[in-house]
Order: sequence, then structure tokens, then C-alpha cells
Amino acid sequence: MADKIKTDEKKQHFDDIYVEPTPVPYKIRILDALDYISDTYNREMFDAHILPHVKDKTVNFVDLCACFGNTTMATIYGMSYNEIRENWKDETSCMTIQGKRRIDDCETTAIDISQPAMEYGKKVGLFDNTMSCDLNDQSTQEFGRTVDIMTNANVLICTAALVYLDLESIEKIVTAFASGDGEGYVLVNFLNPFALEKGDETKRILLEHLEFVSSRATRHRRLSKLEQDNYPGDEWALLELWVLKRPAGKVKNEECMPCIVS
Repeated sequence: MADKIKTDEKKQHFDDIYVEPTPVPYKIRILDALDYISDTYNREMFDAHILPHVKDKTVNFVDLCACFGNTTMATIYGMSYNEIRENWKDETSCMTIQGKRRIDDCETTAIDISQPAMEYGKKVGLFDNTMSCDLNDQSTQEFGRTVDIMTNANVLICTAALVYLDLESIEKIVTAFASGDGEGYVLVNFLNPFALEKGDETKRILLEHLEFVSSRATRHRRLSKLEQDNYPGDEWALLELWVLKRPAGKVKNEECMPCIVS
């Protein structure tokens, strides 16, 4: 898996964590050690700009590059950074999600390159559907299914993860989501100081196909020792959070198609 993940050469690689069967090592080495507080702000943006529009509707929610599902816990379950850490404190606690979904009619789908992370999320009920997929390989059947899932989704999140995807893959995924019927909302993140030019290109793709709603700048997490050496004087990675929506004028089908992943 490690050789398939594309990262900024100055960004810390955490590939070994993503082959673990539970999120406990992720919690210890990232959430704890690096003060990974960004889900506090992802929840606030979701609550302000997405939740009011969808909480009483049928929601097909997709967490793209979901990892073990901490941002689904923040957005769909309304859990805080500290509540997520407490939930994932050990191998026993992490097997029960200590929260309740805030949207009654909500189907959650997760897509990520990490098969263990997908297996964990499905086992504990965090995700209804999962699929392991290398999103930078557009030739696979899984990528084609990802495009179909995007078309049928009406809430899409991809947080602190677009940096890992090729621009061509981002273009196809965003185009598919934008082509769907009815209201649809997207929450994405951009990182600083990593891959800034790629972030700008990604913004152009998003703005070409979707309507801008709101943005916010916050802290993301502390830089690792390697990253501090690569970016002298910086202690924190920063986050730019964007919410966008499907273009106005899309005609809604009578029924919202479910995101079905075997």
C-alpha cells in the first residue's frame, strides 16, 4: 500500500499506521502526539453549512479517503476531538462507537486505500458500505464504482486527503458528484505548507464544477520532527476548509438512489 500513496516529499509518511486492524495506533501517534484537532473545525463547518440542509432528508453520505472514520464520527455523529480520542483509547473501547448518528435517514459509505481501515469501520457500524480502492488508478473496477457512488451521493467529505490524489482523479470524482441530481454538499480541506500549487489546481477544479458556499482557515495538527526540519520555523500544519454545493438547477429524481457497495 505504501508505494501507492502519493505525498508531498516534505510531508511525514504514516503508512505503517494504516495497515493496523484498529485505530488505536492512529489515535496515539497522530491524534494524541500531533494534536490532530482539525475534526473540531470540520464538525463546525459541517454543522453550520451542511447539516441544516440535510438533517431531515435522506442522505447518502460518502467519506472519501476515510481512513478509520474519525471525520465521519465528527460530522455524522457530532463527536468532538476529545470524544473521538476517548472512544479510540484502547482495543476494547474502539470496538463500540460511543455516539449516535444525528441524521435519522443516513447511509454512510467509506472509500479508502486501506483495507484494514475499511474492515474496522464496517465491523463497528461506523460505515454501512465500504470499498478499498487506489483512487489514483482509474483503470480499476473500483474506481469506476467510485464514480457511480459520487453521482448518487448528496453529501461528500474528503478531509486532509486531497493532497494524496492525482488531479485527474480529482477531476473525475468532482465531475461525477456535480452531475448528480438534487441538492448536494461537499466538505474538503487544503493543507499548508504541503503541496500548495496542487491545492490551487484542486480549487480550480472544484470551482469549475461546484458552487462555493463558505471557507475557513484553522490549525490542522502539529508538524512532526521531520516536517519541522523541512519547514524551519513552522510548528503547525494549517487547514483551509471549504464547503461547496451542486450547481443550482439540478432536477431531483423522485427517489434518491442508495450508495451500494458490496
